[in-house]
Formats: sequence, structure tokens, C-alpha cells
Amino acid sequence: MRFKRHHHKREAELEITSFLNLMIILVPVLLVMMVFSRITVVDLILPDLGDPSQQNPDIVKQLEIVFYPDAIGVNYPAGIEVRRIAKKEGKHDFDLLSKVLQQVKRNFNDQGIEKRDALILSQPETDYQELITAIDTVRSYKAVVVTDVVDAELFPAVSLGDAPVKANGGRP
Repeated sequence: MRFKRHHHKREAELEITSFLNLMIILVPVLLVMMVFSRITVVDLILPDLGDPSQQNPDIVKQLEIVFYPDAIGVNYPAGIEVRRIAKKEGKHDFDLLSKVLQQVKRNFNDQGIEKRDALILSQPETDYQELITAIDTVRSYKAVVVTDVVDAELFPAVSLGDAPVKANGGRP
């Protein structure tokens, strides 16, 4: 007698247990090892678009850092130059700018003036990276406290504006 074979079609089952075990281990490990990118946000104050004659009278007492093609000027009050820092080897000298601003901050503190704001005035052709470096330089400087290097505050409230130009194209 001959036996007939019955072919039963079985559907294949997916065995995903080992895959799930792998994911349970792999996902947390990857998340822990992931380097999160750090985004720094700088709060800037943009100048008013209103009538200049209606502006705050304290604007005259503004600390200005003015970019010129050949130098950086530090003005206080507005328009009166405290120091002009010439370019060094074709680049703006941000180390000297930091030292000048530290001295200005000490002078304010000695006079009992608490000043936290500064205005950076730049030319249209000022390099973006130089502008960012200037913002960082104006906001803080590296100081040693006991044995740690910390960021000491200078003028954290930074405003941006356009540097004045003479009618004939030269600097004021």
C-alpha cells in the first residue's frame, strides 16, 4: 500500500525575538554614546527704527565699539574715542580690545557705574567671523579664579548697528 503524502503548506513565522533583544540593548547604548551638538544663542538688541530725536537720552552714555577698515575704536560716551586699536599683522587685535574693555569696566566699577550694555558698530564689509569674535570679546573674558579659568562678565547686553561714515566715504 502506498501512503499518500499530504503536503500541508505552513506559513513561515518570523522569529524577531533576537532582533528585539538586539534593539533593546543597542538603542540605549547609541543614545548614551551620542554626542549632542551644542548650540549657543547670543541675545542681541537691535537698534530702534524710530525717529532718532525721540530716542532715550542715555544713548549719549553708550559704550561703542566701532569697526573701521584699519582699526577698532572704543568710544565712551558715544562718539568720543577712548582708544583706537590698530590692526596687527592685517587682523583686528581682539586681545588688546579685551584688555581695553576690562580697563573700561574697572573704571565704571570705580565710579559706581553698573554698565552691562555695549554697542558694536560695523562696516558693511566687516567679516562675519570678526563680528562674532567681537561679540564674544565684548561679552566676557577669560579670568583665573583660584585655580580655575572662568568667563568673567564684561558687557553681556550687546547691540549691533552700522558704523558711521562720512559723506565722502571716509571714516568720521
